[in-house]
Amino acid sequence: MAQDPKTAHPTPPQQPQQQSPPGETREMTPKPDHGEQSYKGSGRLAGRAAIITGADSGIGRAVAIAFAREGADVLISYLDEHDDAKETARWVEQAGRRAVVVAGDVADEAHCKSLVERAERDFGKLDILVNNAAMQRSYESIEDISAEEWDRTFRTNIYSMFYLCKAAIPRMKPGSAIVNTSSINAKSPSPHLLAYATTKGAIANFTAGLAQLVAKQGIRVNAVAPGPIWTPLIPSTMPEEAVKSFGKNTPIGRAGQPAELAPAYVLLASGEASYITGALLPVTGGRPML
Repeated sequence: MAQDPKTAHPTPPQQPQQQSPPGETREMTPKPDHGEQSYKGSGRLAGRAAIITGADSGIGRAVAIAFAREGADVLISYLDEHDDAKETARWVEQAGRRAVVVAGDVADEAHCKSLVERAERDFGKLDILVNNAAMQRSYESIEDISAEEWDRTFRTNIYSMFYLCKAAIPRMKPGSAIVNTSSINAKSPSPHLLAYATTKGAIANFTAGLAQLVAKQGIRVNAVAPGPIWTPLIPSTMPEEAVKSFGKNTPIGRAGQPAELAPAYVLLASGEASYITGALLPVTGGRPML
């Protein structure tokens, strides 16, 4: 039975809460829905091998669960949230697929190369790359953003995509897919997320350009543009009042859940999207991508 999207998941106000970055799923109220009890696979990624960065929690965990239930083995790349990453791996393995868990910083080029090498060694191939890891911080003034933090945000959010794509593409065969995580901030930037929003615009442009560059190799490149999604990034990087009302400014009236993003990634990674490349797919709760 169809559900009213306005009431299908928790609505604001959320309980006031704060965490230290990058945040942990178990500390969140309400707990995010990653599709643990709802996502049903149908073999759309059967026999494929994927790397998902930032796969310990949030959108990355939901995508890992969905990919596994669609038949893919998954390399779970994450920074240092070990407990969250183990939980993601548990769900992947419960779906009957292989989970490889690798901690490390995707801002480092050598680590990105090692992720690709590890996937090829453990899975024998690499069919799908999901660039999802991100850093976000809120500031009231540009004067409050240090040059070091600006650089760190770019290295985590956009340099990592360049490093991973450069390492992965020579190993990918025709029919492979890259899916990047952009944001509604790519087109409608929040002034308090200046560094983050700027990288998300760069990701949209990078996606469109790379798609044209590798089309001749039979590799597709697309991006998903989430709106406000309830992940550990929110209580760990936003003021309490912003967390309390998070998602209220959408036409649907609430934050999205990670589980509501996963089908977009599955589509773009699957053969059903064989004529889609260079696209930016909005999943924004009705907020327009201007």
